[in-house]
Amino acid sequence: MNADKTLNDILVKLFNDLMEIEEKCLISGEFMNISGNDMHIIEAIGLDEPKRMSEVAARMNVTTGTLTKAVEALEQKGYVNRCRNDRDKRVVRVSLTDSGVRAYEHHARFHSNMIHDIKESLSDQESEILIGTLGKLVKFFQKKYEPYLKNKK
Repeated sequence: MNADKTLNDILVKLFNDLMEIEEKCLISGEFMNISGNDMHIIEAIGLDEPKRMSEVAARMNVTTGTLTKAVEALEQKGYVNRCRNDRDKRVVRVSLTDSGVRAYEHHARFHSNMIHDIKESLSDQESEILIGTLGKLVKFFQKKYEPYLKNKK
């Protein structure tokens, strides 16, 4: 097998497997009523002060209209609060409810455990090589495909 095909196969399998693993691990127990995409919206809203919908949409690289539909569903499910600005009714801020905070923490724990387990399976040298190589890949994709990654810095 040539190196190009091998690299392509590895990257495609890694991406697909990570997406499937994350979806199946995150959407369980208390969080069966939301999707992996919902978890990423919750992550983008974060634990800090309420964020403008436009800020969250930009962070996720989606339109405010697309985000609005998803946030409405998350609000109905009790994960998100929406609040209009008294002075400018066009401005909507979103924040997490207690359930949203639990979902955020569940997601953060998943990633923390995954990274811990990966590092445990590698030597220090392998870990350094992996970090360096993945860092180079990120920079490559950011430079090569920057127009498609607006807002993904």
